[in-house]
Amino acid sequence: MSKLGWLVGGVLVAGLGLFVWQTVLSPSQQAGIPVTRVGGMMHPDLSTLKDLPEGAPIVEVAVPDTLSSEAQIGKRAFEAKCASCHGKTAAGQNGAAPPLIHPTYAPGHHPDEAFQRAAMNGVQSHHWPFGNMPPVEGLTRADVQYIARYIRELQRENGIE
Repeated sequence: MSKLGWLVGGVLVAGLGLFVWQTVLSPSQQAGIPVTRVGGMMHPDLSTLKDLPEGAPIVEVAVPDTLSSEAQIGKRAFEAKCASCHGKTAAGQNGAAPPLIHPTYAPGHHPDEAFQRAAMNGVQSHHWPFGNMPPVEGLTRADVQYIARYIRELQRENGIE
């Protein structure tokens, strides 16, 4: 078989493998709340919220044994500015704010810059029914960078890459 034939065959096998992973093998639930696929993207299954009391954490979050020094700084900033709505470990609070430890906020869907824009400008509600998020006063870009690092380390501990 020619090199071109091997290349084409390899691309086809890789594509088939990706298709099988995305449609059959990929987890349909991560970080404790089911997700649904809409147009190839994962979105939260909001029907589970009706069973939670107001203010309850939306997902269970496993916390890593150790955090990087940057994530430790981010944790302190998160607890000071974000936890009152998003919960102490970014688990969300029913009726208040979504969990950030959820596939919806994976780096491929919401890059770190999305956290920057949300903190600085606020964000219109588009995945969850909690209303718009206002800008967060008193945070610098560096603060949000550390917060994003903390969130990403929590996400990785919970299987969200």
